[in-house]
Amino acid sequence: MEEDFGAFMEKFELKLFSTIQSSLPLQGLTFAVKDIFDIEGFVTGFGNPDWARTHAPAKSTSFAVLAILNAGATCLGRTIMDEMAFSVNGKNKHYGTPTNPCVPDRVPGGSSSGSAVAVAAKIVDFSLGTDTGGSVRVPAAYCGIFGFRPSHGIVSTENIIPMSQSFDTVGWFARDIQTLTSIGDVLLQLPLEKNKQPTSILIPRDIFQMCNSPRDQMYQIMNASVEIIYGTQMIDNENLEGYICNKAPNIQKFDNKLQGKEETLQFLKALEHVSRLIQRIEIKNNHEEWIKTTNPDFGPGIKERVAGVLNEDFNDIDICYAIRAELRAALSDLLGENGILAIPTVYGPPPKLDMAASELNNFRARAFSLLPIAGLTGFCQISIPLGMHKNEPVSISLLAKHGSDKFLLNVAQELYATLTEQARTAWDSN
Repeated sequence: MEEDFGAFMEKFELKLFSTIQSSLPLQGLTFAVKDIFDIEGFVTGFGNPDWARTHAPAKSTSFAVLAILNAGATCLGRTIMDEMAFSVNGKNKHYGTPTNPCVPDRVPGGSSSGSAVAVAAKIVDFSLGTDTGGSVRVPAAYCGIFGFRPSHGIVSTENIIPMSQSFDTVGWFARDIQTLTSIGDVLLQLPLEKNKQPTSILIPRDIFQMCNSPRDQMYQIMNASVEIIYGTQMIDNENLEGYICNKAPNIQKFDNKLQGKEETLQFLKALEHVSRLIQRIEIKNNHEEWIKTTNPDFGPGIKERVAGVLNEDFNDIDICYAIRAELRAALSDLLGENGILAIPTVYGPPPKLDMAASELNNFRARAFSLLPIAGLTGFCQISIPLGMHKNEPVSISLLAKHGSDKFLLNVAQELYATLTEQARTAWDSN
């Protein structure tokens, strides 16, 4: 196994301040950066050698990287990503697949694979990634670390290669909640919300039952933890499907078009379809000219998805926009000012590295069923590692309405120790 677990595209040391200035909030910490962020003087590769070959070195540094450097942290390099950020598996034909330190025989998750692995392997203290369809949340869950997707538009994406602007966010990884929150203090231009308490925590029974298996008992763990910290009056176990389908009637227009595993709830399949179509039209607008001009060499899976983007008819795009607006309004009403939504981060454990392509595609479709909730609403989401059970990483996610990022981080801090304690209790008794 390579010393850096195959996480890095390029290693270097970049810092703005000496170690003397101990007052800086991130002084003494190290980080890595996904190969999608511009750093002045470096070519941003977007996970593909043809992209790197056809683009000049960046003339300026992205806001997020510069803010972290100004806070005193030292950058140790740029990390591998899935080509064009167009996968959640973490495999790259050209540069290799970073080794998942948590479960080496399984994929690390993508597209921010190298950034997650660098943190999980303890090479850096934290790292920056981007999350469009799940590219921070998935590798965080697969590698057993914390991952944060902020509210859409809260952290500037200027000087970051766009994938789909309606979904693109700057996200970050850490091994502990304190470091994750410290990064938020630097990047989130929001007021402190230290004393605000949640008014309700929705733990939807149908979502957890869809993902339920004896291996994790997440539904029981989440309910028990909220009861201990906040009391039973805080818990809402309402099913989401009936509520969302009632509040977002346009979803029914996709009933006869959706295909997928029967165990996936129908409204989640609809949201996945909506998310994919909106992302694809934006990807096409952003990159069709470069793709047709360059004819880049793409790896398996990426090649087929790029072709699908170029050949998509987008006939249903107006319905997709309508559903997105309905979903945002519905979940905002349901959570209210200080509500929290709890869901599994991913559908199940990370797939094996040698999983057959057809099986991997099915797995990917199921994995995507939970990810569009934050993407379509613009809500913030934190993926919280619960530990290892039966040699597999288990995680859970909390979501809050747009702009409640610091509130969400505070709630996660309040719940984390109890969540892990309840997980150990449940798994030991099982």
